[in-house]
Amino acid sequence: MRIAHCMIRVGDLDRSLDFYVNILGMKLLRREEYPGGRFTLAFVGYDDIDRSCVIELTYNWDTSLYSHGDSFGHLAFEVDDVFDQCSRLAAAGVKVVRPAGPMAHASPDREEPEIIAFVEDPDGYRIELVQSCEERRR
Repeated sequence: MRIAHCMIRVGDLDRSLDFYVNILGMKLLRREEYPGGRFTLAFVGYDDIDRSCVIELTYNWDTSLYSHGDSFGHLAFEVDDVFDQCSRLAAAGVKVVRPAGPMAHASPDREEPEIIAFVEDPDGYRIELVQSCEERRR
């Protein structure tokens, strides 16, 4: 088994695709219209759908705003340099809700604290940026 995709509902598909594809650098892997159900699905990711977990952006044609509730946390993206990514994303107008820095309350068993940050996508979903394991080992 593997995790195939995670789905989030978006209020403006073009705006979300601009964010995930043009700002975060993902690829639009598949887009399908469902006129009978009045929705569109767009799958975005960094690798093929068959090889990696991707994000399914679901756009319901008659809904432009969703309540996130209190059970969903965030999506996490591993990056080479959290500080550089935060600077780049902020310059592109992305809201940085938690600047890059050491994770609070890190495990005392860790040699070095994990470096993280949080940004928001256009619909207000939180995205955690995590310093890549490779970079932490250097």
